[in-house]
Amino acid sequence: MAFKIGFAAEHPENKPVEATYTAPQQTAVPRRSVVQVHFTGRNMTLAYYNDQFDLHCGDMVYVDGKLEGQRGRVTEVNYNFKIRIADYKRVIAVVDTTVHGRFFAAGSHFVTFDRAALPAGKIVTWFKAPAKEEDEFASGSDDTFFCLDELRGMNVSEAIAGRGHEYYMENRVRYLSIDGTRGYAIVEGSEAYEVEFAYRSGEISNLVCSCFCSYHCKHEFAAMLQLRETLELIEKHCGGEYERTGYFAAVNKGTLFAFAIDSKETGSFTL
Repeated sequence: MAFKIGFAAEHPENKPVEATYTAPQQTAVPRRSVVQVHFTGRNMTLAYYNDQFDLHCGDMVYVDGKLEGQRGRVTEVNYNFKIRIADYKRVIAVVDTTVHGRFFAAGSHFVTFDRAALPAGKIVTWFKAPAKEEDEFASGSDDTFFCLDELRGMNVSEAIAGRGHEYYMENRVRYLSIDGTRGYAIVEGSEAYEVEFAYRSGEISNLVCSCFCSYHCKHEFAAMLQLRETLELIEKHCGGEYERTGYFAAVNKGTLFAFAIDSKETGSFTL
């Protein structure tokens, strides 16, 4: 099955079936508006002023104010208004949910070997608001490593391994990629956490997570389990592609449909 947004799988007895999602053309010109934004997690719909984007119903956005960092969906756009700007909080970012490329089925995920199809820099905005200019970040790592085939080398407790396995089984590893030796994953717990690591010939090093744990955590353990499964499926079904490009990105099937397809209120999908 080949999709323009894209998934690919071979059907030995049937002619390959193609599916494409055609996104509507949108202008990049900002258009002032007052928009209603619904926040599913809070079951709230609030009005915001927008002067940076050309917004449409169905767009996913981030705002400032008390719900800063919460992703919302635009449910109404009003161009006919007169307001005092100081009374309104603003839309500060729009989530880019356009996806183009070829993907292959790989268990609970779809995998692509095209760096432009679904880069980490795009998909992270599906889960996290953009960093603010004043935000400061620091990171560090040591020289320890372990084999992906033997996760006991992570030296996590039985409790952490158990919770990490639950996260893995619940498909909480929403995204996973390796570009050369650099690995990256998004694992969703109470919020979305970023896991980073180095991968060389089956060995993992420099494994860190953006959660508050100062030791190897359940998010990292879940990411390693998903990485091991994904690499096994790639080697079994499409190893040549990964060897050729030195890159893959895997996205949870439900995540891809929820953002790339279900979020669109116009366009077409053919299967």
